[in-house]
Amino acid sequence: MLFFLGVIQAQDKPNIIFILADDMGIGDVSPYGQKTIQTPNIQKLSDEGMTFSDFYAGSTVCAPSRASMLTGQHTGHTKVRGNGEYPLDDKKQIFPEILKKAGYQNAIFGKWGMGLKNSPSTPLSRGFDAFAGFLHHIDAHFQTPDSLDVISQGRLERMALQQGTYVNDYFLNQTLDFIDKNANKSPFFIYLSLTVPHAELSVADIHYKKQFDSNETSIHPNEKAFKGGHYGAQEFPKAAYAAMVSSIDYYVGQILQKVADKNIDDNTIIIFSSDNGTHVEGGRTAQDVAYFQSSGEYRGVKRDLYEGGIRVPFIVRWKGHVAPNSQSNFRGGFWDLYPTFSEVAGVSLSKNDPLDGISFKNALLGKRQKKHKYLYWEFHEFGGKQALIKGNWKAIRLNVSQDPKGKIELYNLKDDVSETRNLADKYPCKARKMTKYLDGVRTRSEIFNFTFKKNK
Repeated sequence: MLFFLGVIQAQDKPNIIFILADDMGIGDVSPYGQKTIQTPNIQKLSDEGMTFSDFYAGSTVCAPSRASMLTGQHTGHTKVRGNGEYPLDDKKQIFPEILKKAGYQNAIFGKWGMGLKNSPSTPLSRGFDAFAGFLHHIDAHFQTPDSLDVISQGRLERMALQQGTYVNDYFLNQTLDFIDKNANKSPFFIYLSLTVPHAELSVADIHYKKQFDSNETSIHPNEKAFKGGHYGAQEFPKAAYAAMVSSIDYYVGQILQKVADKNIDDNTIIIFSSDNGTHVEGGRTAQDVAYFQSSGEYRGVKRDLYEGGIRVPFIVRWKGHVAPNSQSNFRGGFWDLYPTFSEVAGVSLSKNDPLDGISFKNALLGKRQKKHKYLYWEFHEFGGKQALIKGNWKAIRLNVSQDPKGKIELYNLKDDVSETRNLADKYPCKARKMTKYLDGVRTRSEIFNFTFKKNK
């Protein structure tokens, strides 16, 4: 009780650092069972904080997942429901704008993908004071670009990079510099939006070399060279992927050290997660996923609405507030970050704000936590997909665009988290109830639509 009394009495608004990996599977890091790739710094974050077992990305691909996070809405309500250069709704406030009004200095380093320069939705127009990264989604597919987008003197500009610069190292250095400049000033929010381990499978030599033995042979068996295409060629895809995960772990360690050096440990929330499940792109295969057990015990990968495509690592450290080495089975999603960050910043949200998210601050503090009535996703590639979790039950419907009233798959996640036993025929009443939810929880979109009569 005394431990949490200090939390309640704390007056300072905490700094917030959100580290988001790109296409990392839940099984790729040691707190979730990874044995082949060493991730000691992410393990340290877990040991000193809270590890969530049932946390979900906003979507199974990049743009809608991040849109869900920024808007506090699931993909049945947010404007951006698929990849592409669609801007966020400029009539809907996003949480960095709320933090800015509360006195925060905000920075994003890495992938934006929520609107191009001439759109109404850029980091500059949506609450960020500093930015270095990519406005365009596709630009983030390449790890040694010749230039990137930045905020410079209050304007968006294109800045040249020194040839051979590994861009995620650059994002790390920008993050460390921002901490240096703001550690003893107003509270800050940093969104480190990494572009790894997304393809292309390319990584700085300092990490890559560790994946080879003294004979310069990959330490991982059965490497199959990728000749290249949209993504660059890679002779050793397993080694490259492992090195990319290791590089993320290194970045986490550098941030932990910087926060300690600046004596802001106790007033800084550090969160680590991934935008969706692992991928099979740029030379990475299903066999590689199985070798690393990147999806853990879960079925599916990126672009699936099975658990492996949307259940993600989610670790929170907040020293003196979150109990160390603690676990949470709170079932939440990216749309919960908006209300949670607002609450820890001392901002009261309007009841009229159209949010799907709920604050999980109580879960962080070990208190009684409100639960979601349901969690929902929709995905508009590969014929269209929907998924909904209510209690222990999960419904998935495939080929929605072709057959919008098609039969669902039904799984009991308590008994079958790997989603191997479709119970729709065994429990027809439950299947009908879950189908009714699927048909009624979304609103119509100007761009992304299924053809349900109950769409609002």
